[in-house]
Amino acid sequence: MKSLLIDCCGLSCPEPVLRARKAMLESGAKEVKVKVNTTVARDNVSRAAVSLGWKVNVEFVEEDDCYLLTLVK
Repeated sequence: MKSLLIDCCGLSCPEPVLRARKAMLESGAKEVKVKVNTTVARDNVSRAAVSLGWKVNVEFVEEDDCYLLTLVK
């Protein structure tokens, strides 16, 4: 399965959403992992993925102090 990791830590919305959306629509990946460091970015990327029909799994990575969203088609 083709997978892609996008590091959006430190980016303000809507940039994480735009990058995640582009990856979901254009990369051909069946799984996209997105790292974000704010709850706003976490929620916005999650909503965008669900609206495109992707499943979302969110985990908090303590050592990086960020959220890792796994988006699966």
